[in-house]
Formats: sequence, structure tokens, C-alpha cells
Amino acid sequence: MAMATRKRPGPRAARIAPSILTADFGSLADVARRLEAAGADDLHLDVMDGRFVPNLTFGPVAVEAIRRATHLPLDAHLMVVEPDSLTNDFAAAGVDSITIHAEACPHLHRTVQRTRALKTKRGERMRVGVALNPASPLALVEAVLDDVDLVLCMTVNPGFGGQKFIEAVVPKVRALRHEATRRGLGNLDIQVDGGINVDTLAVTRKAGANVFVAGSAVVGAADWASAISNLRRVAR
Repeated sequence: MAMATRKRPGPRAARIAPSILTADFGSLADVARRLEAAGADDLHLDVMDGRFVPNLTFGPVAVEAIRRATHLPLDAHLMVVEPDSLTNDFAAAGVDSITIHAEACPHLHRTVQRTRALKTKRGERMRVGVALNPASPLALVEAVLDDVDLVLCMTVNPGFGGQKFIEAVVPKVRALRHEATRRGLGNLDIQVDGGINVDTLAVTRKAGANVFVAGSAVVGAADWASAISNLRRVAR
């Protein structure tokens, strides 16, 4: 039976969402428990198919095991070529939000609406996010901004952990927050993922991001609680 999900902080609150991409895949349930104990707000699940990105990770069965191990909200970041074929399975596995790549969706509006129509295991509406690769323009998501809960601006090219932060994405984050404010979308979460540490978090927070995916900066640290605390201090 799925565990109850921890209450999510309010709109625009800064959240630290560790990624398990660089963790030990042989003990993902234990990793999830440790990250929750260390103070993580969300758990970021990097789902890769070896086609959209040059790497393979895990699927719904592994997510089910993670769901049983933690109360944390689970965000499935689908780096796959056919997200429509997988959203139902990840909803059934127990995720609380699903983020799809605009570049992978020929009919993005339709995919967003189908994902929004899904229910979590607790019977709530599935949160939906849209991700953009570093070189992708904001124009790809302008038509669906009013329909999504989150926009993920990738700050590295997706596929591998431990990459260097791409500074050229910062103006995109700033422009996105400006557009969200102009439209009155104060609840829109702007997430950044890739090369996030205390320095790059500070830069992207100032630009308007409020959800920070940190992989190596947390899982690669000797003290996960201290690493999350340091990131949270800068985010606040």
C-alpha cells in the first residue's frame, strides 16, 4: 500500500528536490528513505529510455518500490520519446507529478491535457510539468503555460549526472518568470535541473526558479542533511 505523501509547501516556496540519478541503483528504497530523513522536499526521478537521451535508468516497477519507502512527493521526469505511452503506468506506480519534454511531444497540448486528467494513488489530480532542453526556446511551452503546474528548464543537456551548469539558460529562467508574472500565474513552479550547487542555485533563484533538482551536490556529499540544509539556506 502506498504511503501518504508529505504536504507540499505553498506556491513559489523554494523546494529542494534531490535526484537519485547518481545514487546506488541497487538500494533505491534505502536512498529514498535517507533523503527523506535528510530533509528533502521532493524526490526527482530521472526516467530515461536510451532513445530521447543516451542512457537508461528505471521504470514503473522501481518507482513502486520507491513509493513504498517514502512519504516524499515523487516527480517522474520522463526523458523518453513517447511519454503518452508511459504516463498511465507511472501514475499507477505512485508518482505525484509527471514532467514531459516539449521536444518529445508532437501534440504537446494534447499530452498535457491527458496527463492532467490522470489521478494519483490518493485520488488527487496529477501535477504536470513540461521540460525544455537548454537550446529549446520558451516558445515551445507558451501555449500550455496556463495548463501546467511546473516548467523545468534543463541547465545541462539531459542524459547524465555530474555535468557542468550551462549559464546561458539563466536568461531563459528569468524570461519565463517574467512571462508567468505577466499572465498572473503566481503558482507556476520553475524548476532547474543540472549542475545545481549552492552557487548555481543562488543564480537561478535570483532569476526566478523555485524548485531545485540537485544530484551530485546532495547524493555525492558526505552528509546529505547538511548538503540539503546548505542549499535551502541559499534558496531562502
